[in-house]
Amino acid sequence: MVGNEKSKKLSNTEIISKGSFVAIIITIPTLASFFGVWQLSDNLLYGAVTGLIVNFVAIGFSFKIVRKLLVKKQDNGTELN
Repeated sequence: MVGNEKSKKLSNTEIISKGSFVAIIITIPTLASFFGVWQLSDNLLYGAVTGLIVNFVAIGFSFKIVRKLLVKKQDNGTELN
């Protein structure tokens, strides 16, 4: 019976730590590319465009990383399979 089984929910600390990990994956490459291009070219617009492009690439990679590392796999005995 499903009602007798204890559901495994994430605690607040797990949610905060996993969310912070994903935010770091997205933020660090974006800021590094923005400030790097801005300092090298001395043009704020080039830095902003480069940061935006790197941001979208980092979001795409973060989805793949989250799926592989942070998502719990369901058992075969659950109703959702």
